[in-house]
Amino acid sequence: MPVRPARPSDLDVIIQFIRDLALYEREPDAVVLERDELAEHLFGAPALGKGPRAEVLIAETDEGVSVGFALFFHNFSTWLGKPGLFLEDLFVQPEMRKQGFGKALLSACAKIAIDRGCARFEWAVLDWNQPAIDFYLALGSSPLSDWTTHRLTGAPLRALATLGKVDG
Repeated sequence: MPVRPARPSDLDVIIQFIRDLALYEREPDAVVLERDELAEHLFGAPALGKGPRAEVLIAETDEGVSVGFALFFHNFSTWLGKPGLFLEDLFVQPEMRKQGFGKALLSACAKIAIDRGCARFEWAVLDWNQPAIDFYLALGSSPLSDWTTHRLTGAPLRALATLGKVDG
């Protein structure tokens, strides 16, 4: 299963995979990304002194057809004093599932985590997505049932940001 780092020329296929994933997760209208902004975050803007904020791996058939992607970024564990890798999105086209592409993408992410000295490789899964949960459990993952994810977006995020300034 060929897996390779994404290139800027993959941007349109990445966006399509993001839209397909949102449809699968029953949130098709939630995708509001801006193409140029996504490109900057994935591939950097060297002229502006900005590096990438996230990375993408592309899974391909032997014929070079893109069939899935994994988007990840680094986080950090203060308790371990080491970085981790967080998988934001994993998607394989429905007709290409159960052929090893998802496992190949996860394996490539795990290798990156090990090569970069990461102590953890983590992701979240929707509680109704039993096929994904079963797939992850079969790989040996452990669900973190004691943790609840919280999120701020939009107006609440802006309101919190106005409460204090960071001197520096």
